[in-house]
Amino acid sequence: MTQQSLEPKTAAEDAGTGTRAPAGRSWLDRYFHISPRGSSVAREVRGGTTTFMAMAYILLLNPLILSGKDAAGDTLGQKALITATAFAAALSTLLMGFFGKVPLALAAGLSVSGVLASQVAPQMTWPQAMGMCVLYGVVIMLLVVTGLREMIMNAIPLALKHAITMGIGLFVALIGLVKAGFVHRGEATPVSLGPHGELAGWPVLLFAATLLLIFMLQARGVPGAILVGIVTGTVLAVVLNTLGVIDPKQWASGAPELHGGAVSMPDFSIFGDVEFGGWDEVGAMTVGMIVFTLVLAGFFDAMATIIGVGTEAGLTDDRGRMPGLSKALFIDGAGGAIGGVSGASGQTVFVESATGVGEGARTGLSSVVTGLFFAACLFFTPLTAIVPGEVAAAALVVIGAMMMMNARHVDWADRATAIPVFLTVVIMPFTYSITAGVAAGVISYAAIRVAQGKAREIGAFMWGLTAVFLVFFALNPIESWMGVR
Repeated sequence: MTQQSLEPKTAAEDAGTGTRAPAGRSWLDRYFHISPRGSSVAREVRGGTTTFMAMAYILLLNPLILSGKDAAGDTLGQKALITATAFAAALSTLLMGFFGKVPLALAAGLSVSGVLASQVAPQMTWPQAMGMCVLYGVVIMLLVVTGLREMIMNAIPLALKHAITMGIGLFVALIGLVKAGFVHRGEATPVSLGPHGELAGWPVLLFAATLLLIFMLQARGVPGAILVGIVTGTVLAVVLNTLGVIDPKQWASGAPELHGGAVSMPDFSIFGDVEFGGWDEVGAMTVGMIVFTLVLAGFFDAMATIIGVGTEAGLTDDRGRMPGLSKALFIDGAGGAIGGVSGASGQTVFVESATGVGEGARTGLSSVVTGLFFAACLFFTPLTAIVPGEVAAAALVVIGAMMMMNARHVDWADRATAIPVFLTVVIMPFTYSITAGVAAGVISYAAIRVAQGKAREIGAFMWGLTAVFLVFFALNPIESWMGVR
């Protein structure tokens, strides 16, 4: 058995019973169980570095997603958002490394950020939205402590889990296309190519070129393809802007220029700017649905990612169970609260952690390395701010494409499966609402099972979800009937 493929039993004994490394090893080896897991300090450092390179794009994309106005018309500063994103990722990943002791890195979840920007902020202020984020993190931690998180995961049909991931992928891709100016609200149609049926301006063409470059690099298996594509697109943008080829006014997020030095102090101006309450105008039902949506957005991908990466790293036992899973899930939930307090939205485990595992990472030391890289980025905000929004938006579309690959797990020949999956996937981007997509999928799944005479297969938890989502769709007429509206 090679070091790249550690026997499950050995890994389980190490993580579950605390088997110590051979005598004479360093304290790092003893604390992180490096030798028993068939790794080395050099491999862990290389794996942690690779993971950071693969997910560093979040420092650009998260501020882009959270750049909109809230219900009060206020926005969050770009520098403050970059600082918040780097800080929350650093702290969450370091916690996973030191206490979870597994090679999993965390950062702002694009699905969670998408919900905050498109569904939460338009209804309340940013501090209140971040309060929602803290609440969702607390809810997930409670679900882990009570054991309900794994029970819920088992109750929802596998096809719907894949559908939720795919729907969020299309939703994220749509955000990227709109942010880049590739998709606009049409004059005679709901949407159109560019503002008048054609692409307008150099920045959107640069977006298209960056997008194609990333796809080409991925097709060739280039490590860190997203980051390489963004850096390349940014360099080209700086050159074109310097030569005067592009009018600075065409850049939606400002011209790609370095203002001042490359190093600066972090901007913690939005740290701790969290409000709980003041939701009278929104209503208790809406607040509950927002928290529920955020939990859904960060729930399924994290569970699947933790198990998937853990299996790839050889950390599961002979029954496919991962010792210490509850600890990793708890830290993932804590990431939601950390992100809310920091002003960066909920933190969740990134599937890019698998790139570090592919380089040999097997322990939490690699996560510590990744976390330290994010911490270092706190002082290089000016460099990050150079990246044009149009270039960064290309990565959103790429991530959407990657999430859509879950379609291969769906039995499209079975209508009882295909219809709920289809509704979940298409309604999310078409309504600009993750909740609406999940609701449509759950309700249609239950309805079709009843029509087939298989109501017993639905399960109590799914019946409960169906009832909640029926109320969600009928909320307006119900409130009107009760005289609330």
